[in-house]
Amino acid sequence: MTKKILNKENIFKDVKKHAKDVGSSEVQIAILTDRIKYLTEHFTKNKKDKHSYTGLTTLVNRRKKLLDYLSKTNTANYKKILEKLNIRK
Repeated sequence: MTKKILNKENIFKDVKKHAKDVGSSEVQIAILTDRIKYLTEHFTKNKKDKHSYTGLTTLVNRRKKLLDYLSKTNTANYKKILEKLNIRK
């Protein structure tokens, strides 16, 4: 089974704050969103893959915590990230 290789530069090119930004909340949310989208597509083909489903729930919970943190600290960036990544909250 092959793992998807993320092209992180394309994922967060318009989300990052500066040239070397790889750890801000916005960037982490963008990376998690891409991984979540990949896993949801994976489950259309592999319905019985329960181990990956467990991983998906942990990714969703981690993204939710980051979104909650961002909404408390910087509401403007929170709204922007929801629009850019098409996340409904």
